[in-house]
Amino acid sequence: MYRKFTGYLFILFLISIVLISCSRPVLNNQIRFGIQAAHKGLWDEAIFRWKKAIDSNPGSAAAHNNLAVAYENKGLLEEAKKEYEIALKLSPRNSYIKSNFENFKKVYEPQENEKKDK
Repeated sequence: MYRKFTGYLFILFLISIVLISCSRPVLNNQIRFGIQAAHKGLWDEAIFRWKKAIDSNPGSAAAHNNLAVAYENKGLLEEAKKEYEIALKLSPRNSYIKSNFENFKKVYEPQENEKKDK
């Protein structure tokens, strides 16, 4: 589990760095604060910051992806799936977002199928 968490943080960091460079200052600050909070395991604070980033720029694929990662770590799977889908729609060629969403589906969709079968 720790390894998965570390992998998500690394992916989160990479995608944020790539996408932050072409964003507005308010968006940059909120995303950075969210990353710092996530590194400390403060997922509620990270969620708050990334929601603020989305409020200032709803078209930020990085903020939606980061929010999805935070939701996933909080166990809010429906919310995470929705945010991954939005991020991928905004940036369909982004390999980091694709990778995050594919990993999410590999881990959680089999669990959902088991629940439906019961």
